[in-house]
Amino acid sequence: MTDDRYANLQQLGQQTAMPTRPEEAVLERVAAHVDGKNAVVRFTCPEFTSLCPLTGQPDFAHIVIDYIPGGWLVESKSLKLFFQSFRNHGAFHEACTLMIADRLVALLAPKWLRIGAYWYPRGGIPIDVFWQTGAPPEGAWIPAQDVPPYRGRG
Repeated sequence: MTDDRYANLQQLGQQTAMPTRPEEAVLERVAAHVDGKNAVVRFTCPEFTSLCPLTGQPDFAHIVIDYIPGGWLVESKSLKLFFQSFRNHGAFHEACTLMIADRLVALLAPKWLRIGAYWYPRGGIPIDVFWQTGAPPEGAWIPAQDVPPYRGRG
């Protein structure tokens, strides 16, 4: 990379091994350059996977993260590697969802962040987990996440 603004990035533009645990995953950030505007950034991960901590069976989720940057954006390759690190991680849905939110808030100090984790059924019951840092800034346009509730075959 020739642009000095990105000199501190260690993963983008090169082959990077997938971290084996979320705690080992390195999340990176870049300057937001949004000029104080309350622009909403959305990441959607429709094929998130983790493991049940008791049975070791795979769990699947559709995760949507919306945030309004303060001074930082999450670098997307590092976010993808972070998500992939959950593939062999055993934790309940709520713990996975909140771990993702906590790591992003700690890294970015966003003006606002929300996460919607739409987990596919385990034992016939889907579990959806939602969290946000607080009310969004006044006047910010916050689009709906538009993930339909689980309907089975219906």
